Amino acid sequence: MTSLSNRRPQPNPGILEIAAYVPGKSGARTGKVHKLSSNESPLGASPKAIEAYKASAASLALYPDGGATQLREAIATRYGLKAENIVCGAGSDELLQLLAHAYLKPGDEAIYSQYGFLVYPIAIQSSGAKSVIVPERDYLADVDAMLASVTARTKMLFLANPNNPTGRYLPFSEVKRLHAGLPADVLLVLDAAYAEYVRQNDYESGIELVATSENVVMTRTFSKIHGLAALRLGWAYCPAHVADVLNRVRGPFNVSAPAIAAGAAAIADHDLVDQAVAHNDHWLSWLSSELTALGLSVTPSVGNFVLVHFPADAKRNAATADGYLQEHGYVVRRMDAYGLPGALRISIGSEEANRGLAGCLKAFLS
Repeated sequence: MTSLSNRRPQPNPGILEIAAYVPGKSGARTGKVHKLSSNESPLGASPKAIEAYKASAASLALYPDGGATQLREAIATRYGLKAENIVCGAGSDELLQLLAHAYLKPGDEAIYSQYGFLVYPIAIQSSGAKSVIVPERDYLADVDAMLASVTARTKMLFLANPNNPTGRYLPFSEVKRLHAGLPADVLLVLDAAYAEYVRQNDYESGIELVATSENVVMTRTFSKIHGLAALRLGWAYCPAHVADVLNRVRGPFNVSAPAIAAGAAAIADHDLVDQAVAHNDHWLSWLSSELTALGLSVTPSVGNFVLVHFPADAKRNAATADGYLQEHGYVVRRMDAYGLPGALRISIGSEEANRGLAGCLKAFLS
């Protein structure tokens, strides 16, 4: 007899094996809560972006520009790019998914590093392809190991640079070496969500490689330094043939009019970006030093967050620390889903949040 469960619609093979993405927690505690779990900007959105968002309310009955022309032109002006090679999406997450769906099929393989962003396996497996996870070396992507993992079935390689959740980055020379070792039909996807925070001279977000290659795409987001996480807004810089593919498979109105207006205003507000970078430079160094002084191990980060490793004993481990912090109004990110149960990822917050969290952990560890 056929079971009832086999008579209802069934998802494609592999879909139910996907671990659903769990976002950073918000505080459920009463009283003041410092949310440091999602790497959001403590400076908030640009006042110019907020003004543009409000002004768009007068046209809510109309469909947005399907090509997000105003936003693409603003991005192109900011970075000196070709607007026609830019594709905008509902967060860079959507663009990563679209790339996977357009270029991966059952039987294909896609590579990412051990502690890479958890959206990668979701995008890969939902396309019917196989995830190939390459071990990292000291919480950093290993170029040689990634190249050694390439097979005839490899069609895509995701590299978050800087990486979330470790905060580490590959210098541009290593990214170029990785690209040079890939077959021409393998698409290298450079996820540069935290690029604006990096000030090291040997870093490059990927714009140069996209401009000189046929198999590189760079994705960026407005959710971090621009403080527009609620609007779900991202963009990709692509070779013309990849942009053409993405424009064929994306939704016709995948970016809302308020998001287009706010994004264009935000990317033109250089002063707020400079303020956000200066704030992060100061407090990233300060918090890393304070937590190290408490005896905790902090992975060196160039993003707007730190990966903090806790002792293994039950009274002082990451899970216990997380519970203690929540009780005192500090919401951070557990790393169990990344295979790092002994660590917490902590966003750089306001001065009040950073000082308060350091003091809270001092009390917890004493």
